[in-house]
Amino acid sequence: MYNEQILIVEDEPAIREMVVMTLEMAGFDSLQATDVSEAHQQVVDHRPALILLDWMLPGDKSGIDFCRMLKSDELLAEIPVIMLTAKSEEDSKVHGLDAGADDYMTKPFSTRELISRIKAVLRRSNALSADKTIEIGKLSLDPKSQRVMASGQIIDVGPTEYRLLAFFMSHPERAYTRTQLLDQVWGGNVYIEDRTIDVHIKRLRKLLRPHDCDKLIQTVRGTGYRFSSFVEAK
Repeated sequence: MYNEQILIVEDEPAIREMVVMTLEMAGFDSLQATDVSEAHQQVVDHRPALILLDWMLPGDKSGIDFCRMLKSDELLAEIPVIMLTAKSEEDSKVHGLDAGADDYMTKPFSTRELISRIKAVLRRSNALSADKTIEIGKLSLDPKSQRVMASGQIIDVGPTEYRLLAFFMSHPERAYTRTQLLDQVWGGNVYIEDRTIDVHIKRLRKLLRPHDCDKLIQTVRGTGYRFSSFVEAK
């Protein structure tokens, strides 16, 4: 039994009830909300272990808006989010992940897959939420505040780049393929192009470049990427 609370933000009663039953059978406690306002109140009052968030919600704010709001709040950003949506287009998945979502499921989905995704995201989230600050060279990452600093200067890093950097700094000196990075940072069931990793690597290097830390992320020919403080001579 897990006894962890999961917030379901879904305005369709049939889907919401199905998810509640599925979670209870798997040993999770459920919280429910039908729009962003209710969802925010539930998060503030109960701080769930994970949020299942529908893309389309009634009112003037969508699930994506709520996800961005959460990930921009230092006190709430570490709560993992799985987006639920009927949209299957590639662009929609990328938008959801760019907003900071930890995983993405397209309706309809199987209850077995849902529980599998939840457990995987919680494992990754717990692994990246250790209390100890990670320091490599002049770069430091504080998982408690989700703050990245270089030589004492704060670097404004978005949620996706933060997760990627947190994984890199937790697993230095090892080469990872794009597929492995997708699996470790986004989850193996997120069906997006491997080259999406290149986009986020480019963004992360650009953020680190003014602090002369971009060379910590190294391209490994024929494989993928490695995070290393050892810069090879050209």
